[in-house]
Amino acid sequence: MTTLVFLLEEPSAKAMLEGVLPRILPPDIDVRYMVFEGKQDLHKQIVRRLQHWQMPESRFVVMQDQDSGDCRALRAALQRLCTDAGRSDALIRIACHELESFYLGDLSAVEQGLGLTGLARQQGRRKFRAPDALGNPSEELKNLTSNRYQKVGGSRAIGPFLQVDGSSRSHSFNTLIAGVRRLAAV
Repeated sequence: MTTLVFLLEEPSAKAMLEGVLPRILPPDIDVRYMVFEGKQDLHKQIVRRLQHWQMPESRFVVMQDQDSGDCRALRAALQRLCTDAGRSDALIRIACHELESFYLGDLSAVEQGLGLTGLARQQGRRKFRAPDALGNPSEELKNLTSNRYQKVGGSRAIGPFLQVDGSSRSHSFNTLIAGVRRLAAV
């Protein structure tokens, strides 16, 4: 059995993926999560965790927020760490700028997940047409939802409603989904 192992910067990413992955992965794929206490913890432990992973037929996905860093530099640093661990085939995905960009790319999912009305029609506004370009998506999402969005609870609520057909306005979310589908098909 193939196992997909997700190495994640924070618990909210796991909460979101738990709502998304069952809809895109075949039932014979086992999913495991390693959740770290932030970006520094992820970078500090990734080599050791990958080197000591014992399950054969495992594939790895490393995901973290870009925050204010350079996307290419972050990706290269993570790729080096994976290569150092003997897992150069790990899929690296960066959420531009934050995980909340994924949600701002699908305001219908936010509306459904949080039980709000009127958000989906705002998707056409300029700033929501390209949410990966927003500097502070988490703050934008809190304002947009009148503070109803909370990181883990909001991610858990919104995840099952996120569109996985490539129609999200978040390019980084669509790239994540396409990469996971490719990994699962190998």
